[in-house]
Amino acid sequence: QVQLVESGGGLVQAGDSLRLSCTASGTIFSIDAMGWYRQAPGKQRDLVASISTGTATNYADSVKGRFTISRDNAKNTVYLQMNSLKPEDTAVYYCNLNRRRPYGLGHLDYWGQGTQVTVSS
Repeated sequence: QVQLVESGGGLVQAGDSLRLSCTASGTIFSIDAMGWYRQAPGKQRDLVASISTGTATNYADSVKGRFTISRDNAKNTVYLQMNSLKPEDTAVYYCNLNRRRPYGLGHLDYWGQGTQVTVSS
C-alpha cells in the first residue's frame, strides 16, 4: 500500500506564503506522478498542481505564477510552495499519487488525509 501524509497547512493572511509537504511511504515507484488538489466546503476537489517523475509540471490557471510544485524523489516527498495567497485559496489541500499500471489496467490514485489552508483577508 501507499500512504501519503501532508503537513504545512495553517492560517495566514492574504499575501503570505506557505509550503506544503507530502511524504509518501510504502511501495513507491519512480514512475509515480504526484500532485496537489484542493477542496473547499461544498465544492469539487480540483487539481492545483502536478509533477511528473521528471520535471514537467502542470498548474491550475488560478495559481499560475504564485504556486510552485517540486519533488524530492530520494525522500519520496512532494512540495507545494504557495506565495501571494488569496482568500479564495482557502481549502483542504490533498496530496495525490497517481500510478500508471501496465497492460491496460489504468491508473491508481492514492490520497493523503488533507491539510487545511485558511487565508484571511
